[in-house]
Amino acid sequence: MDNRQRALNYLGLARRGNNLVYGEETVGAACRAGHGRLLLLAKDAADNTFRRARTFTQTGKPPMIRVPFTKDELGAAIGCNACAICLLTDVALAKAFVEALDEPAHYAQLLADLEVRVERVKKRRLEEKAHEKNLRHGGKKRK
Repeated sequence: MDNRQRALNYLGLARRGNNLVYGEETVGAACRAGHGRLLLLAKDAADNTFRRARTFTQTGKPPMIRVPFTKDELGAAIGCNACAICLLTDVALAKAFVEALDEPAHYAQLLADLEVRVERVKKRRLEEKAHEKNLRHGGKKRK
């Protein structure tokens, strides 16, 4: 399986796991709510869509990349007719998607940023797990 197909498979996986939002209105709402981790824009998306996507990245602060796929390819990967704009809401899937793209040197800064975010999520999950364990077992005993 080539890298392009693997990247598209990650989008299908994200859709099935409810970690992908697509369409201008829903992507905008997810960005404003702060759920966006990586905004993807098709290479043949209209200029108006590009301008709206840029506004979404300013409000919610997710990074935006123009992917080397057409609207039809993105749509086929996520199970709809055509998709010009979509948003990944899971950091680990966003990192895996960018790693699967053909140009790793072009996305080096983005990959570094996503790696930091993935590590923060892992650390936060471990802290939550330890906190719940402390709640169940009474926490640390004091002398």
